[in-house]
Amino acid sequence: MKALIFAAGKGTRMQPLTAHTPKPLLSAGGRRLIDWQLQRLAAAGVDEVVINTSWLAEQFPAVLGERRGGLRLHYSAEGTEPLETGGGLLLALPLLGAAPFLAVNGDVYCDMDLSTLKLDAGDLAALALVANPAHHPRGDFHLRDGRLLDESIATGAPRLTFAGIGLYRPELLQGWRSIIGDEPGARQNPPCFKLAPLLYAAARAGRAAGLLHRGRWTDVGTPQRLAELDAELSGAA
Repeated sequence: MKALIFAAGKGTRMQPLTAHTPKPLLSAGGRRLIDWQLQRLAAAGVDEVVINTSWLAEQFPAVLGERRGGLRLHYSAEGTEPLETGGGLLLALPLLGAAPFLAVNGDVYCDMDLSTLKLDAGDLAALALVANPAHHPRGDFHLRDGRLLDESIATGAPRLTFAGIGLYRPELLQGWRSIIGDEPGARQNPPCFKLAPLLYAAARAGRAAGLLHRGRWTDVGTPQRLAELDAELSGAA
């Protein structure tokens, strides 16, 4: 099985820590964030990982190499400007192949067993969801009986936060232009666009599953959250 780690972002909210180090290469609990993710992916049966890169891209192969913890690593270079999650995924598809694959944001820490994400027949995506954190109180998706719901039928279903972890079929990207529309980034070559509109479209079509994770999860988006995670993982919290 293959997986993608989104690692191309500039980490502007993490400045000055990311001025010279990409966010996924920052450390918490004595290990780089990306190493925690690689460990979880390997435990889920992944054997090849694609890492998309842009900001300080040269550091990733220099630090991680081509093999790490039994995983074979590939790099999808996006150039000097990141392509957002959708554009980055589209560019990486040739490396990911035709089978379903896992994808993980490079700036999250999560203790979830990633093998518990499952795709039903016809599903394009299965997303890990978490309780809404203080910095994102409105959440992202409604969930009922393991299915992501369109807003029009979501009455009474809780709205939860996307954990930045998903299991996808490559077909999720089919017809992406009709969903994204005529946004400026869509006219670039390679295109730049967010993945979220495609996930909402899959939910509206009844082709997206969801799984609530009740364990540890952190969106490592600020220096304070990184320090808090480091203290927690180091046993000092």
